[in-house]
Amino acid sequence: MQKLEKSPLIVDFVGGAVGHRFRSGEGRGQGLAKAVGFSPGVTPDIVDATAGLGRDAFLLASLGARVTLIERSEQMHALLAEGIARARAEGGRYAETVGRMTLIHGDSRELLAGLAPQVVLIDPMHPPRDKTALVKKEMRLIRDIVGADPDAVELMQAALEAAQNRVVLKWPLRAQPMAGIRRPSHQIIGKSTRYDVFVKAKIAAPAG
Repeated sequence: MQKLEKSPLIVDFVGGAVGHRFRSGEGRGQGLAKAVGFSPGVTPDIVDATAGLGRDAFLLASLGARVTLIERSEQMHALLAEGIARARAEGGRYAETVGRMTLIHGDSRELLAGLAPQVVLIDPMHPPRDKTALVKKEMRLIRDIVGADPDAVELMQAALEAAQNRVVLKWPLRAQPMAGIRRPSHQIIGKSTRYDVFVKAKIAAPAG
């Protein structure tokens, strides 16, 4: 088995910005939560098809969602596994949150149909939205590992076929719509990011 190179990147769900957002209790009113379909009585099951550093998946799991993370880069998958293990070892709410996260190594284009997901979240590689040196460096390190996602359109097409309820594309605020994809049902606009939401069916609240 090929030995993976050591990366300066760390997946950290306990410290840093993710830990701060987690402890501050950002709720279902944030843009991402609304985009994936959280609403009173509804907590969707989500597949994060481009897991990356797992931050969005962790925050959605912290709101009660079961999240399947798919990462095709072996190196990034290993970093995610380490980050999940550290959060589990931290115990308490951290362990409870990552207990709702399932990590899979593979290509989402091939795996989505078999998962029959309610909601698919896609966040392809694109130019960094934050121009600070730290974010630029982190994005460069991620790009070095995972590449440039030249097949993002194929992934969106696979997601639109496989998702039962909706697909959410996380995209830079001022970027042109992704070519070759139908118009979104609606958009949720943030400061530097927008969520293009493609609704297929309403997510029903659990019976009982």
